Amino acid sequence: MAHPLKKEKEYRYIEVGEGTPIIVLHGLMGGLSNFDSVTNFFSDNGYKVIIPELPIYTMSLIKTNVKSFANYLKAFIDFKGLDDVILLGNSLGGHIGLYHTKMYPEKIKALVITGSSGLYESAMGSGYTKRSDYEVIKKKAQDVFYDPEVATKEIVDEVYETVNDRNKLIKTLAIAKSAIRHNMAKDLPKMTTPTCIIWGKNDTVTPPEVAKEFHELLPNSELFWIDKCGHAAMMEHPNEFNTILNKWLQKNNF
Repeated sequence: MAHPLKKEKEYRYIEVGEGTPIIVLHGLMGGLSNFDSVTNFFSDNGYKVIIPELPIYTMSLIKTNVKSFANYLKAFIDFKGLDDVILLGNSLGGHIGLYHTKMYPEKIKALVITGSSGLYESAMGSGYTKRSDYEVIKKKAQDVFYDPEVATKEIVDEVYETVNDRNKLIKTLAIAKSAIRHNMAKDLPKMTTPTCIIWGKNDTVTPPEVAKEFHELLPNSELFWIDKCGHAAMMEHPNEFNTILNKWLQKNNF
């Protein structure tokens, strides 16, 4: 990882740069290093980038759900004394960002979602019946990307370790159920926070139709596509992702 983890109270997080805070929310299997390009670019361009380690596998099972993670984010923002925050979330992180913004809109200036859950969750937590088979897990990890080469051995090993840890697997399945339970279709039309939707045209985890539905339901949103791109646009096409987001932020004076 390019940036050191800070540890304060119960929080572990990366913090780089000065300026308007961008809090990055990682996904279910997503390491903080997945956002190195975002961190480097925006911390060099007038933003303070903060990536908290979300307590996905450390909360008690009863609290392992989207709402608890959104409340954890609220406590973290209060702990850091932040205002006018931009939230950027990938996959489950996008869902947490959306749910947090629904509950606590007052400190959120803008929202950025990419490959977000919240409307379509069939891919989360499924297909781990053959979790001991490394090649099966490798294929699942590769399917997240348009270019399978992006799924490095390090990424595959991390997913393999996660799904073969019984405690983590149970919590992964609990989160998948929670994501379905916390479907946001009815909430989105009432959410007026400016939202930037950046989506891979070839995302098979949360297909392009999901992005279109987010755009239709969120009254103050813009939708941008990245071609030849899967579920993690900020990893697969980092320069294009950063350019799209930076232009959107500048246009809206964020």
